[in-house]
Amino acid sequence: MAGGFAKDGAVQDQIDATIEDAVNRVRSRLGRGDGTPECTDCGKAIPLARREAMPGVHLCVSCQELDDRRHSANAGYNRRGSKDSQLR
Repeated sequence: MAGGFAKDGAVQDQIDATIEDAVNRVRSRLGRGDGTPECTDCGKAIPLARREAMPGVHLCVSCQELDDRRHSANAGYNRRGSKDSQLR
């Protein structure tokens, strides 16, 4: 049962939207197309096993770790805050 101005199921809708945003963010970062034999950031060779395991890869493991850290910094921010939390 929702209270105030929130409709029934509003909390679950917010949770679902947050998860959907996270999934879409990760999907947008997946490799597409043909990968490259060399890292686009540092120029180091990307091993064949990595290119076969992850089609469309453009970064070596080291550069991928740095890129993942850079993108995970904003992963916890919930842009869909309720009106009640914004008014406080």
